[in-house]
Amino acid sequence: MKGDLFSSDHVVQPAAAPGMSVQNAKSIRYVVNGEMFARQGAMVAFRGDLQFERKGQGVGGMLKRAVTGEGLPLMAVRGQGEAWFAHEAQNCFIVDVEPGDEFTVNGRNVLCFDATVSYEIRTVKGAGITGGGLFNSVFTGHGRLGLVCDGNPLVIPVSPQQPVYVDTDAVVGWTARLHTSLHRSQSIGSMLRGGSGEAVQLQLEGEGYVVVRPSELTPQREHH
Repeated sequence: MKGDLFSSDHVVQPAAAPGMSVQNAKSIRYVVNGEMFARQGAMVAFRGDLQFERKGQGVGGMLKRAVTGEGLPLMAVRGQGEAWFAHEAQNCFIVDVEPGDEFTVNGRNVLCFDATVSYEIRTVKGAGITGGGLFNSVFTGHGRLGLVCDGNPLVIPVSPQQPVYVDTDAVVGWTARLHTSLHRSQSIGSMLRGGSGEAVQLQLEGEGYVVVRPSELTPQREHH
């Protein structure tokens, strides 16, 4: 699996091969020839012969119970044409899911994805009930995910010799074969939280990479 990040194209091009591309830092362009999925309300423009169908809770493996504890309503986009997707001017990037691999992501960061990838909701192993989220969406198959986060995401390699510790509010997603657990650090709690107390990070071990947003969640963002 690899992340195809920030390949920008600031000029709208004629219809190209089907699939998604980063239009600019804040939007993803998808050339539709068949079917794809996106979060409801994320479509900002389209052209061509496209139909949109809302997907409710529980339909087609709905991305329910994302890390925020809320469902993520989806819509199917079908037909032939082009659509542009964005969410609250957050930065957009693309992750490729390759056969035999998995990528687990916080539901609130999902913008759109190919119909050729499958997804299910899983509990974050080792994170307990105090982790950055009880549930994440795990994508498998072969295709691309369009994701969003505040700021330019950091892609940090994880190796068996070098586990990575990530703030639970800042983690976006990771290659799902990484082992996750909670790491508590009493000594640096005051520095990270602005006061005394225990800081908790998500510890990732194994071989892969983790995607991190360059800021913690604010209360306004948590429930979107």
